[in-house]
Amino acid sequence: MKNKTVIVPIIIILGVLLIDQILKIWVKTHMMIGDEIHIFGDRVMLKFVENPGMAFGMEFGGNWGKLALSIFRILAVGGLIWYLVVLIKKKSNLFIISCISLIIAGAAGNLIDCAFYGLMFNESFGQVAQMFPDGGGYSGFLAGNVVDMFYCPIIRWGTPPDESIFFRPIFNVADSAITISVFLMIIFYKKLLPKEEEKTEPTETKAE
Repeated sequence: MKNKTVIVPIIIILGVLLIDQILKIWVKTHMMIGDEIHIFGDRVMLKFVENPGMAFGMEFGGNWGKLALSIFRILAVGGLIWYLVVLIKKKSNLFIISCISLIIAGAAGNLIDCAFYGLMFNESFGQVAQMFPDGGGYSGFLAGNVVDMFYCPIIRWGTPPDESIFFRPIFNVADSAITISVFLMIIFYKKLLPKEEEKTEPTETKAE
């Protein structure tokens, strides 16, 4: 049986990618831009939007910005995979290996959208998109939009049109994987640091 440090990251990366892409393809082929499916009233819902830029709906510099962001994602995923391999070879802490695997899966999930969805699907404005349509996709390689769908305006106060909403961003499984990983590393960062203080304790105190 292979070492856990090899099996766990493979399961995490493939599992997150599979869930992320299945949900995105379902949304893309069953919903139009702006469509909503209410799961828990107006507090938790699926709301289909397409994000031309970064995570949580942020945009970056138009078409050239999108291309630069796609190239950056490719470099980032490549660099993270290299770092993950180094960690696995060193048999590092399984926790940090799992966190890096989540980030890789999230970055790769959104990269797939940017790289291929423009080629795979037609537009979702005013229609449900078709997969591999006869007329071709809505854009070229690395020029696709990221599919987002989770909308959780859990905290609301005031009344329309002056209603305020906490946490307006719409996100996807890939965004969630990255966010959860970063959050876990911040919370448990002390466990990730080498305990060098114990190794370098001064011995002069014995003189007294």
